[in-house]
Amino acid sequence: MSECTHDCSSCSSNCADRKEPQSFLKPMNKNSNIKKVIGVVSGKGGVGKSLVSCLLAAKCQKAGLKVGVLDADITGPSVPKSFGITSRAMQDETGLLPTVTKTGVKMMSINLLLEDVNSPVVWRGPVISGVIEQFWTDVNWGELDYLFVDMPPGTGDVALTVFQSLPVDGIVIVTTPQDLVKMIVNKAFNMAKIMNVPVLGLVENMSYYQCPDCGKKHNIFGESQIDETAAELGVPVLAKLPIDPNVAKLVDEGRVEDVECPQLDEFVSALD
Repeated sequence: MSECTHDCSSCSSNCADRKEPQSFLKPMNKNSNIKKVIGVVSGKGGVGKSLVSCLLAAKCQKAGLKVGVLDADITGPSVPKSFGITSRAMQDETGLLPTVTKTGVKMMSINLLLEDVNSPVVWRGPVISGVIEQFWTDVNWGELDYLFVDMPPGTGDVALTVFQSLPVDGIVIVTTPQDLVKMIVNKAFNMAKIMNVPVLGLVENMSYYQCPDCGKKHNIFGESQIDETAAELGVPVLAKLPIDPNVAKLVDEGRVEDVECPQLDEFVSALD
């Protein structure tokens, strides 16, 4: 028998020292019943990840699903403003209570807990990760078909916490049509692969601008490479979202639920 290296991952022998892989999953609040958890991620900031999270949640709610949004971007939360929510979150004996939008989307964000929404969150990684876990364990989400998790950009502490602590059923990767798109998508894709989380597909935001007068599409940020990238990774392109000043206006006014986004209809129908 060869000498034990204490590395069970590369050993086929059964012995007293062998242990099952440790699970870091946290239990959801006992009053919550969430069927599916979907993360919305990006390899870099500024690609419209929060917008896609809000649009998906709003469209699923309109389709008759019970939906929530967990705003995991603790240092740059924007979900409440997109939905026009200014009230603070409440709590009762069951835990923290998510705020509910006008169409019924439930949400929890650090901005719902701060006395001043303009106050910066100057916390180190472990504290931020602890808040994310509390948004899962201490929030009474009630009955939800889907909980969308709006992740911060990159592959750091928060992404690791979400993938390890929450039972993520799949992720949507958001990107833009730029030369570095492949690298951006690959970073998020490879992290999901390492964490054994399925990639549901890619969404390209700011894909083009369509002239309202002539209908011609203009590639403001260059030719799209999303189809080639998706084919190489073996995942579908879920949607290509245009640059639309009206969408920006509605989001700024807190009316993301009023946005018409037919490009996401097929994906939402598949979820339903």
